[in-house]
Amino acid sequence: MAILWALMAALLLSFALLPVLRRRRGMIEQVHPSHPDAADPADYGFVREEDLDIRMPGPDQDLLDVLDVVQHTQDYRAASQLLAGTEIAGELRWQRVQAFAGAAALELQQRPGGVSETPGGQWLRVWRAEQPKDAGGAAVHAEFLVQQAWRTSTPGTDDFRIIMEEARDACGQAALLSPGDPVPYIIELSVARGLNYPQPEFEQLWLKILDRAPIHMGAHLAALHYWCEKWHGSRALAYSFAEAAAARAPQGSLLAAMPLFAVFEHLPEVNLVASFYQSEVVTKAVHGALHAVHSARQDDPMLAHVRHLLVFFLVRSERWAEAMGELIRVDGHVGALPWTLSANPAAEFALFRALAVAGYEANGGSPATLHS
Repeated sequence: MAILWALMAALLLSFALLPVLRRRRGMIEQVHPSHPDAADPADYGFVREEDLDIRMPGPDQDLLDVLDVVQHTQDYRAASQLLAGTEIAGELRWQRVQAFAGAAALELQQRPGGVSETPGGQWLRVWRAEQPKDAGGAAVHAEFLVQQAWRTSTPGTDDFRIIMEEARDACGQAALLSPGDPVPYIIELSVARGLNYPQPEFEQLWLKILDRAPIHMGAHLAALHYWCEKWHGSRALAYSFAEAAAARAPQGSLLAAMPLFAVFEHLPEVNLVASFYQSEVVTKAVHGALHAVHSARQDDPMLAHVRHLLVFFLVRSERWAEAMGELIRVDGHVGALPWTLSANPAAEFALFRALAVAGYEANGGSPATLHS
């Protein structure tokens, strides 16, 4: 799950749809917003596409405030303090470690440095040099290396392997500094995928996480990638892993939504008609995710991740009212699957949002009925 840390230029065409949805080879026909029949997402109070925040799936004002300080002053201490005050085994710590690492990686990409220029992300290097025993800094550094490997190298190449092996060492150092912390091992899940750990070795790593945080949603999502068909498992193994997690999920846990993520990871490359999204396997996974979000704590840091994926599936399966119900809860932030897989997450989210509005209005919905 990587978090993007720069608002992309978003002067893009907005989409709105005819209230009467017409199928052409399984796709919904789109019309220009000036068309008299066009549905307008702005009528629902949705954030304009150019103002959507692509950095995070949902709000974390403390993180944004600290990141602003760090990037403007290049002083790491606010980041160190924030992580020190964040629950070790919680979802929020993992998300914040990813965020700081992503910020440093993007800074370095934008300012690689030179003879007369300080490279971006210098604050992270200073953090590690001045506070080598700071567990938060060690975890951010390990995640930074992982992100650098995926951003700058190709899996299977020597460069990729070298960076990933350095990341593995950094994970070990971070784990020694905070023995009960699952985050260094969660970071290593991505290393395991990149370096193709044998399954017994991966399972040993996974047991270390379960010992520390058995219902950690972020850890389960990171582990799911390893078991997917496109990496080192199969569709059956990924489904089995996700369904087992959902089966043992306690009341209120978002792990009940894991099968929906497994379905998403194995969608065919081609565009599919609505009948696929209304199939039994998709419907069952969607129902599990809906149950999860409705029973979860409303301050669960992973709630927005599940809601964003639900928007994708609910729109695809033409469950317009339910899609709108999720949209009003996540609108404004789009730094989550599936939007982050697009070159322009804001535009991708805005398209699905427009589809939802059009479908909702085509079936008699309106801003008044949505909020009634």
